[in-house]
Amino acid sequence: MTFPKFLLLMLSAAVLITSCKDDDNNDTPPQEDPTAENKKALGESAEDLLANETYDRMVVEFVYSEGFRPMQETIDGFQTFLQNRLNKPGGVVFVETVIDPPPGAPYNSTEIREIEEANRTQFTTDDTIAVYVFFSDGSSFGDSSNSVTLGTAYRNTSMVVYEKTLRDISSSTTLPVLEATTLHHEMGHILGLVNISEDDIHTEHEDEFRAKHCFVEECLMYFDASGLTKSEVARFLERRAQAPNFDPLCIEDLQAKGGK
Repeated sequence: MTFPKFLLLMLSAAVLITSCKDDDNNDTPPQEDPTAENKKALGESAEDLLANETYDRMVVEFVYSEGFRPMQETIDGFQTFLQNRLNKPGGVVFVETVIDPPPGAPYNSTEIREIEEANRTQFTTDDTIAVYVFFSDGSSFGDSSNSVTLGTAYRNTSMVVYEKTLRDISSSTTLPVLEATTLHHEMGHILGLVNISEDDIHTEHEDEFRAKHCFVEECLMYFDASGLTKSEVARFLERRAQAPNFDPLCIEDLQAKGGK
């Protein structure tokens, strides 16, 4: 059967209009990711963490499975550590989240992020910036019989402390120093040290052989504070009765970004 040309044109137009209308109905705006502020690159939130222009308050979430809670001494010391360096007149509060032991230990970097995705409950909102710390019940996938990773800061507000490793290589008397040092050191990276975003005012104190670390041996951001080999960790513990502090150059870098 042959249709007149004008009728074919009308039918084609009707199909086109219907198709466009259906597309419009399905074209819903994309949903904003409420966790986007916590998924930026390492160091990107240094000023937001240190200063109070955008965020007046901080919440730190400690996530761990049963038996891997950080020492109370470490928690109390971290509170003081943050208060000494951050301008947060609204305060710094801690939230503790106990989870079932995640499968897959030792953990690779992808699994560490998946654990965060599944268990993090505190996110940056309104006047509060949130930091996430996972105290791992397993070691890092890249560890060997001689070399270990004690902690890693991997996003703008995310870090992992390999708590099982800390306990495996330290004693009851040295664990407080190693635990606090690891936690403070990784927080230093989240705060932008050393030259993480290549905008520190004292770029000359970045170790040319250990990128993003300080060459001042007594500084918290010196490379051996994060541990590379078991012998280096042992030497570190031999000469330390407490966690090291930032050296003056690192403190000036923090102050330049709004810290104390």
